[in-house]
Amino acid sequence: MLETLRSVDLIACESVRRTRILLKRHGIKTPVTGYREENRKRMGSEISERILNGENVALVSDAGMPGVSDPGEDLVSLCIERGIEVVSLPGPNAALTALVVSGISTKRFAFEGFLPRKRSDRRRHLEEIEKDRRTLIFYESPRRIKEALSDMEEILGNRQVAVARELTKKFEEVLRGSISSVRGEVEKREIKGEVVIVLEGVKVERKEVFGASLDNAVLQVMKLKEEGLTLKEAVEAVSEECSLPKNKLYNLAIKRLR
Repeated sequence: MLETLRSVDLIACESVRRTRILLKRHGIKTPVTGYREENRKRMGSEISERILNGENVALVSDAGMPGVSDPGEDLVSLCIERGIEVVSLPGPNAALTALVVSGISTKRFAFEGFLPRKRSDRRRHLEEIEKDRRTLIFYESPRRIKEALSDMEEILGNRQVAVARELTKKFEEVLRGSISSVRGEVEKREIKGEVVIVLEGVKVERKEVFGASLDNAVLQVMKLKEEGLTLKEAVEAVSEECSLPKNKLYNLAIKRLR
């Protein structure tokens, strides 16, 4: 990574000031230019032109992985459209880092990026994903974390959640527990830094959708399969909730599919 930053002709970054501090620490004197949300269209055009004229450009982010919930996504798309080779040098990724330390299931998960800033839009988005069984990962501003958790609890229920901030940095912290308990802790103080929310997926309560009979269990397997689970995943979920033998349930489901 450092060798790349030394060898390119230009480094594009969100904050010129912060990036220069990093470069100075490693003795790197490559020219730096600002590339951020506000100037992405103009600078994207300029940067791609420089590359087409023979220069090599590196894109860095203030935190996390460039291109993930980041204006770098637009620059990558523009370069690909113009036939410019794009090479990724993987760096820290806040979403996956938070998922691993959350204590919440990592078997199936979805990255939702930033929730909408407007409350009505945010609530509408949460309603759309209310029945998602996967672990859900969000980025959030520290200024909106209290409101986001409040809306989550009201719309999605009091699920397990982990709120991670400043990951891989000096003041790294992870708050774990139910949404209500974590929200109570967050409301006691001012939250600063980059924030990631890892949220437990919806759990299907046996009394609501699972019957005692194998027939009802097979119907639920079919429903989960239609929602995107593999047959094996659906059978495992239903057999665990209903305390039914996996093999018998799997065989019945296979017959229903024929």
